[in-house]
Amino acid sequence: MFGRKYSALSVAWHATTGNRYLTPVWRDPEPRDRYDVVVIGGGGHGLATAYYLAKEHGAKSVAVLERAWIGFGNAGRNTTIIRSNYLLPGNLPFYEWSMKLWESLEGELNYNAMVSQRGVLNLYHSDPQRDAFARRGNAMRLHGVDAELLDRNQLQKFAPFLNFDDARFPIQGGLLQRRGGTARHDAVVWGYARAADGSGVDIIQRCEVTGIRTEAGRVVGVETSRGFIRAPKVGIAVAGNSSRLAAMVGLRLPIETHVIQGFVTEPVKPLIPGVITFGAGHFYISQSDKGGLVFGGDLDGYNSYASRGNLPTAEDVCEGGIAILPLIGRIRVLRIWGGMMDMTMDGSPIIDRAPIKGLYLNAGWCYGGFKATPASGWCFAHLIARDELHPVAAHYRLDRFATGHLIDENGRGAQPNLH
Repeated sequence: MFGRKYSALSVAWHATTGNRYLTPVWRDPEPRDRYDVVVIGGGGHGLATAYYLAKEHGAKSVAVLERAWIGFGNAGRNTTIIRSNYLLPGNLPFYEWSMKLWESLEGELNYNAMVSQRGVLNLYHSDPQRDAFARRGNAMRLHGVDAELLDRNQLQKFAPFLNFDDARFPIQGGLLQRRGGTARHDAVVWGYARAADGSGVDIIQRCEVTGIRTEAGRVVGVETSRGFIRAPKVGIAVAGNSSRLAAMVGLRLPIETHVIQGFVTEPVKPLIPGVITFGAGHFYISQSDKGGLVFGGDLDGYNSYASRGNLPTAEDVCEGGIAILPLIGRIRVLRIWGGMMDMTMDGSPIIDRAPIKGLYLNAGWCYGGFKATPASGWCFAHLIARDELHPVAAHYRLDRFATGHLIDENGRGAQPNLH
């Protein structure tokens, strides 16, 4: 009666029928022998790419290959922040486009992704840091992005619970983007999976790619745990496994894979109004709709493909939290998890063609992967469909590491010189 459309009326109808007509929200098909496009990676970026290929470019034969299940990887291992408060011209237009897509995503997908624009606040603790944030805020406004530089008095009204005085780094103010906030990570991938499936995309779970077959310098398909799948175009969107997949065709990417840890506490009453970041250390915190405080910080500092971290980094992250919010020292941490980060040398991503025809790269997302999900899928789909870079992602070329046109956003790359 109501098909796949979610609404208050459909919820009421299913309730009156005892939920007898509920069906899986996406199919679990067998892989076909051939597709026009194969996207490797069933995370947010891969699913968004497939969805926009079908919706925006009319692709009729698209498959997403996921080695485990939807939501298994980094899509379910992040701290859910969305924002576009960047500084450099290479990043600002892209992340602002992503923010605009976030703002209409739930209506677009007909799915509750729990997008909550409660604001993102970056604290500053010194005059030079205030000046740096003022510069960033000005750059944001020049690109049409909202930004407010709050002084100490304004900030005390916004977040009176912070430790302004009795701290090693007294808080002087902050840069606020009110349109920033959070979204529910697993709901985002489920929403894209449902929408992609509804557009005719085959989502193949438990299908590990074991090789990428090429002939005469171009891609012809992929070897998988469920057989060979022929495809003239293959997109790689596998986050921390990017180097592994690229090595299958002899490519060495300017990427290191690191572990980053996330934490969530027991539920407490509403405390954090949005997302708050520590300016004198790498720490960020928000509060989930369930009441848990969600926070994270620095990488673990060594190369690894393991989705687990170490205790010294956990201690360092918690120290950063205590520095600005001593009250959280009385709250118990319930869960700690690790995600694999594909860190480029300049801290900005790659959305580009590979040197092999028909092979496309979506990698190197560093700290920006989740917040970039809609724009990443949009731009990667544009690249695959039209074989040209999307204008807002034009700076994310692979060859910038050879030509020296780096996009160094506050030195957040892999920094191999430090380890």
